[in-house]
Amino acid sequence: MIEENEVEVIIGMERWEEAALVADIGSQFKVPVISFSAPAITPPLASSRWPFLIRMAHGDSNQIRCIASVIQSYNWRRVVTVYEDYTYGGDAGMLALLTKSLQDVGSEIEYNLVLPPFSFVSDPKDVVREELTKLLSEKIQSRVFIVLQSSLPMMIHLFREAKKMGFVGNDMVWILTDTVTNFLDIVNTSVIQSMEGALGIKNYYYDNTSSYQTFLTQFRQKFISEYPEEGYYEPGFYALRAHDSIAIITQAMNRLSSNTSSPKVFLDNILATKFVGLSGEINVKAGELLNSPMLRIVNVVGRRYRELDFWIPQFGFSNQPVVAKGGAENSTDAIRLKRPVIWPGDLQLNPKGWLMPTDTKRMIIGVPGRTSFEKFVKVSTNAAGKKEYDGFCIELFHKVREVLKYDLPYQFEPFNGTYDDLVDHVYNKVRTKSSYV
Repeated sequence: MIEENEVEVIIGMERWEEAALVADIGSQFKVPVISFSAPAITPPLASSRWPFLIRMAHGDSNQIRCIASVIQSYNWRRVVTVYEDYTYGGDAGMLALLTKSLQDVGSEIEYNLVLPPFSFVSDPKDVVREELTKLLSEKIQSRVFIVLQSSLPMMIHLFREAKKMGFVGNDMVWILTDTVTNFLDIVNTSVIQSMEGALGIKNYYYDNTSSYQTFLTQFRQKFISEYPEEGYYEPGFYALRAHDSIAIITQAMNRLSSNTSSPKVFLDNILATKFVGLSGEINVKAGELLNSPMLRIVNVVGRRYRELDFWIPQFGFSNQPVVAKGGAENSTDAIRLKRPVIWPGDLQLNPKGWLMPTDTKRMIIGVPGRTSFEKFVKVSTNAAGKKEYDGFCIELFHKVREVLKYDLPYQFEPFNGTYDDLVDHVYNKVRTKSSYV
């Protein structure tokens, strides 16, 4: 196409691994490539490797920090990541960012639920069911699912099967990154119903400007005339990015003169373009957008979704897109969502985010077998040869268990080593029978 059709610019690529391949070709032939995706972590010397690449998207660091803030605000200690493993491993950067961000808030990834590329499987429904079943067979406790990335077809199968298997319900949590949430504007109602209660991260843009309203009217008219069977006629975020990309190209071409129309001059004109577009402020330097994105937390409910709060990198959660100067220092409640969330199963209470214990999966509690402080902990054997546990610490445990809103199956295990050894066993999750009475 470049050689025979004299293509002068390439626009698109919603996944970074695709954008990187096209950018290699664009740099080779000196053709600007405008991508709707960006790597989670910008590679060193990216602008040198891809001098003709313009990333109309932000890296993932801010939205990953936003997700970690949500995790922290509800005190969820473990999560399960879900992602479609594209051919070129574009998820590695997101996993690294998420791992670090979760560590910063005292949480961790318990399990990675990895789905193969949609184009590689003949029956995606069975693949999804098989991977979800592993969560049960491997006794994964967390029920906080973070969907890092997925194609639209795989996402549809994921949520439909997850709902059938009971993974979208009470005490379950689903959090979606923007690459998934952006699909909410274009999927039908049945897909939305299978995702009800999920939280999503969306790039925020002002929809009350005259330019947006003009575009919206034109978009609806065009879309309805071509796709009258569709029941939803709103432009998605990618449509806004596409509109702004065309605006960049148009302005850059208008500045070209007949005697300076070289690929390098064309590229420089693109990079010099600055304006406020439908998708936000457009200002590119070294191939990427300069301004930090405004993020919005949305809740998938009803026919589509409802908007909750904003998340601002320097501040935290806010019910306004802009925080007054000094607000970050003065606020003490920017650490949690302001508006109430409707969770999966139409749950009004905050979900626990972990699987309720059963009698077959008891909590093992190590107890010092021999102590010199029996008023605190005492282990004895009754006439029937059964272990009995007494003392202040044991009584306190029972009192706390009584006030829990759920049953907590447990099993005491006496330990004959030193107290330090017992602590080490708990920390390392080691249960050595020879160390017990």
